[in-house]
Amino acid sequence: MIPAALAVPGDITTMTGGYIYDLRVLEELRLAGREMRLIRLAEGFPFPDRAGMADALTQLRELPDDCPVIIDGLAFGALETEGVAAIRAPIVALVHHPLALESGLPEAQQSQLFETEKNNLRYAAQVIVPSPHTGAILTERYGVPSERIHIARPGIAQPHGDGVDPSPQKQTPPLILSVGILHPRKGHDVLIDALARIADLDWSASIVGNPWETGHAEALQQQIDRLGLEKRINLAGRVSAEELARLYGEASLFALATRYEGYGIVFNEALVNGLPIVSCRTGAVADTVPSEAGLLVARDDPAAFAGALRALLSEPAKCEAMAQAAAAFGSKLASWAETARIAGEALDAAAGATK
Repeated sequence: MIPAALAVPGDITTMTGGYIYDLRVLEELRLAGREMRLIRLAEGFPFPDRAGMADALTQLRELPDDCPVIIDGLAFGALETEGVAAIRAPIVALVHHPLALESGLPEAQQSQLFETEKNNLRYAAQVIVPSPHTGAILTERYGVPSERIHIARPGIAQPHGDGVDPSPQKQTPPLILSVGILHPRKGHDVLIDALARIADLDWSASIVGNPWETGHAEALQQQIDRLGLEKRINLAGRVSAEELARLYGEASLFALATRYEGYGIVFNEALVNGLPIVSCRTGAVADTVPSEAGLLVARDDPAAFAGALRALLSEPAKCEAMAQAAAAFGSKLASWAETARIAGEALDAAAGATK
């Protein structure tokens, strides 16, 4: 297998879905025997300072033309196009989701990111995406030929194979678990509003996620306090892997009121832990969450989200049927080794395309 590189902005051990994907692919490619170099680009992408942009392009330009490089989309879509054109190494763009689809961007910024990423994708020999949904967007809106796109769905480690109790003790009252960075795109504000609408029911909730956008965690806590739910909703922030595994085991259902997902690794985690899912019909969610295992509603609709939560909490038989369906579906999900295998095919194709 040809040596290759993976370029990631900031710390690859950062606890977000995109970084988890990058790290696991890197680990599995190395386990498969491929020589993989990790290139750490500057933090701050997709909006780096001038020094960070210059350093990133310098590192990438220094790669030899026989070393294909996977460039994480958080950086790739924001790199200066002239600099991307000067990279000699065959490029594999890893697009978790197009940067312009991030929630809350000013229109001018959104337009700039769209044009930059579209232009940069012309210089990618191959493209990796985590879902058919993201692949379709790149083909339809960004002009990427479908034959250059490799769909490498995120893998999952089966929890019972990692020493997790296969029959965990569920919390009483039922625990509603939400996992996602504390960022407006994840819709935790919608979830909190929805929970306030079912305050007559017996439940507790935990929102786990790395604080991501300055001030957002504080705004969420203020919302919880304002609604008088501080004793029922725990804004847990970042937790250890052991603590997260415990929460998945103790939870009765999973809820994420996301505004957009290019895939959503946390849905896989919920499925392998046998949790019914309440989420939104947006992005790749409908392709990721099987209808037998979840209820999907329109995004930004706390009343509809509350109705879905109420249906599962009030109908134990329905909740249990969905839990069993989730576990059955989760047991068949692919491993990270399969994700890396497809990434390896993209690297080999990129190298071959430049010969």
